[in-house]
Amino acid sequence: MHIQLLSIDFDGTLVSRAGEPALDTQCMELIRELQDAGTMWAINTGRSVDLLESGLTDFSFPIRPDFILTSERDVFRPGQNRDKWEAFGDWNERCARDHAKLFNSAQSVLAEVVDFVNQKTKARLLYHSQGLEGLVASDDEEMKRITEFIEQARTKEPNLNYQRNTVYLRFCHADYHKGAALAELSRLTEVPRENIFAAGDHHNDISMLDGQVAALPSCPANAIPNVKDAVRAAGGYIAQGEYGAGVYEALLHFAEK
Repeated sequence: MHIQLLSIDFDGTLVSRAGEPALDTQCMELIRELQDAGTMWAINTGRSVDLLESGLTDFSFPIRPDFILTSERDVFRPGQNRDKWEAFGDWNERCARDHAKLFNSAQSVLAEVVDFVNQKTKARLLYHSQGLEGLVASDDEEMKRITEFIEQARTKEPNLNYQRNTVYLRFCHADYHKGAALAELSRLTEVPRENIFAAGDHHNDISMLDGQVAALPSCPANAIPNVKDAVRAAGGYIAQGEYGAGVYEALLHFAEK
């Protein structure tokens, strides 16, 4: 088996938004078989650690991932007792430091974005203890207008970027995203690009599906057109099945090559 590392998105890829069952049984069984054979599995998600743990419980996941890449940037491995997650290396610390520095220098640009959102849209701004985190648009068309404004505003602060999934947007440093987190996990586990499988469905997954970090990119049939374009351009696999069934199909495709 030449697949040594799996990097799979959670919502909309492994977990179906279309109703029950949320998980594809064949997909979960195949991932278990791959783990038993030595393949490592990472969930690569925009969820925080706590929200991901809640999701694993709520959807009754039958197996546990070997690693989790959370908030589209952080890298975690199981702790000593395997009941909690711990930072893998110093990546998360460097990430937090770079984000704090960025948000300090980008205050004026972020203020422009806040003014635009408050005055021109119905979107809701999201804050955490350190300040502005992101926003929730009322629909896709409004999100398109907001991202167009951000693209124009960020020319004055190129390191300010964002990750988008449906109507949710999170501000971030341009150097930190799902692809960068996967690249760091690849370095730490010493798994080369050629042996990495990735699957995702939305904008924030493209950085791990463009072929730069994972040579075996894929997406389920429910993926948005931009994701399918990225996977196609990288020589990856676009499944006919949706959600977990599509991941299962893609895993079989690459396993049999």
